[in-house]
Amino acid sequence: MNHLVQILKPVLVSAIAILWFDAPAMAATFPTHDQLQSALKEVVAEDNGGFGFNMWATVVDRDGVVQTVVFSGDERGDQWPGSRAIAAQKANTANAFSLPELALSTANLFSAVQPGNSLYGLQASNPVNPTVIYQGPDEKIGTEQDPMVGQKPGGVNIFGGGLPLYDNEGNLLGALGVSGDSSCADHNIAWKLRDKLKLDNVPKGVSATGDDNIVYDINNGSSESGWGHPECDAGTTEVAQSLPDNYPIGSQH
Repeated sequence: MNHLVQILKPVLVSAIAILWFDAPAMAATFPTHDQLQSALKEVVAEDNGGFGFNMWATVVDRDGVVQTVVFSGDERGDQWPGSRAIAAQKANTANAFSLPELALSTANLFSAVQPGNSLYGLQASNPVNPTVIYQGPDEKIGTEQDPMVGQKPGGVNIFGGGLPLYDNEGNLLGALGVSGDSSCADHNIAWKLRDKLKLDNVPKGVSATGDDNIVYDINNGSSESGWGHPECDAGTTEVAQSLPDNYPIGSQH
């Protein structure tokens, strides 16, 4: 028996090592609740255009399972309560329609889903699970024990604020969704937050800069590229146009 144990021991150790360093490694890449909340607070305090409101942020994994839900205010009522569900939908959308080789932000989908365009109907394709979104207890909302954590909220949202997450090796891990301000400011905040989390090694995207930045090219109701998003105000547009330079994508962090 002892001889058999000695023979099998290296095999068992190798198997355990593979399990230990493979599966948990992906999960460990996601920010903790405290890390995400701290980063969100820092970004919200910056000039992002919009109204300067507090925000919700949600992270989902590649299967659309919620990993973390946070808010930037002191209490859960310090930001629009309805934006918690929207942030989850944005995270689900950016994950569901991005690929390892192509990143799509929720902002990129706005024009494509309009009547007569190529993705019309997409916004109704993956309905929200209301049980996941609205279950309690309310006092756990936005904490490490948020009722959405570990579950799939579903939903599709097609305005700014959702971005896929890629690690330094280019692995598509899932996505981030933020909500609580104008849709344009939401995108700016999501971009800066992803940069701060160092999960922005985006392979390529549909914007003119080759990433998943918001595209402002709608004139007379039509997007020149097919990926356009409406402008909200001059301030948010200016911030968005500076994002690729001031917060560049890639693994250079």
